[in-house]
Amino acid sequence: MFLSVIALMATPQCALPRELAGWNRAGQGLDTRHATLLQPKSGRIETSVTIRKAGVFGIALDRDGWIDVIPVKGGKLRMVSQNRGPRCSTIRKIVRYRLQPGAYRVTVSKLDAKRARLMLVHGGLPASR
Repeated sequence: MFLSVIALMATPQCALPRELAGWNRAGQGLDTRHATLLQPKSGRIETSVTIRKAGVFGIALDRDGWIDVIPVKGGKLRMVSQNRGPRCSTIRKIVRYRLQPGAYRVTVSKLDAKRARLMLVHGGLPASR
């Protein structure tokens, strides 16, 4: 048991990249400074976000699910990239889009959990492999 405690203490803690620094802070609504915990209804979450400055933004999610970002005045957008979060985090996936200033609906579907954690991520487009 003593060795287990020492092993846990020796395990390096992961420092999340700057764009994910708010993942471990709780808050209300989609934001880049914190994550929000939402309850799906019939396996689906719908929320909204307002983008003030154009750029690449992602939606981070702590479980498997299908993420769509839809301009209030328009149809579904094509994602720029999809990847997993750092191994040391609970982020299951991040889906990124190029967004212009304006209001967007964010829909997460195909969820099978009672709660889902989401966060708006600015930038951080992964390098091509």
